[in-house]
Amino acid sequence: MALHRLQSLTVGVPDVAEAADYYADFGLEEVAPGRFATVEGGEQFFLEYSPVRRLLGMAVAADDGDDLDRIAANLDRLQLPCERDTGSLRTREPIAGVSVEVRVAPRLTRATVAATPYNGPGRPDRAGTRAPVLSRTGPVRPLALGHVVIGSVEQESTQRFFTEGLGFKVSDVVPGTAAFMRCSTDHHNVLVQQAPLNFLHHTSWQVTDVDEVGRGATSMLTEHPERHVWGLGRHHIGSNFFWYLKDPAGNFSEYYADMDCILDDQLWTPRSFEGMQALYAWGPPPPPSFLAPEDLAALMTGAHTANG
Repeated sequence: MALHRLQSLTVGVPDVAEAADYYADFGLEEVAPGRFATVEGGEQFFLEYSPVRRLLGMAVAADDGDDLDRIAANLDRLQLPCERDTGSLRTREPIAGVSVEVRVAPRLTRATVAATPYNGPGRPDRAGTRAPVLSRTGPVRPLALGHVVIGSVEQESTQRFFTEGLGFKVSDVVPGTAAFMRCSTDHHNVLVQQAPLNFLHHTSWQVTDVDEVGRGATSMLTEHPERHVWGLGRHHIGSNFFWYLKDPAGNFSEYYADMDCILDDQLWTPRSFEGMQALYAWGPPPPPSFLAPEDLAALMTGAHTANG
């Protein structure tokens, strides 16, 4: 695969300092004002001022200049402009106007983490000892940026930009509603869903296991129960455990673990999902605010004002 990871996101919020405090609590390391790093991915999240919350930009990593040439040719066929230099290509998603940079970058080196021992019937993997999670005292630190979910008023056009333009692969779909697309071995790195306006739904951050999902969310909610959105649960599409929280601007952020991994495209068959399977396999039912964030009407008004 020419593309190999979602490298970073830039998110606009009305109050950068307030949002920065949230993401520091979430476990990202603030290496400079508004600039955040994960444990393994380096600087992967940037906050900038915007009068309304929105996704401003993303960076995608590619292997070499030939990949950039191929993407430039794809974009030209779609009649989409781009700027090209030696090590990067810059373009813009045509519906929401999100800035996208494809960069030649080394592949992410991932540390091999020993599987968490869980007891099961006939499988005493931690016989004679308490669960190791009980001795974890440090804060939860996301290992890497996993994916971003955006709403588009023209879902098919935005999907075409990522697949036919940039070279993302479709992993699964919700017919007429959403496409789960990947630029790495993760099940999805970008999810585009049909929406009444273009908006950022959530960012998603990988942690080691389901216990870290629970520990991270518990820590976030101890003094701020209003941050809770949805969880704990497991998705059917992607298979990952999840817990969603909400930043002060209204963007959702997700801790996740145990995402489907697609090492060989030939061994994966995309499927269509509908109904509850499109949302989750188990957990509490999704609140209405997850499906349609409470500030969408205000965002629509803001977008109309900005364009009018």
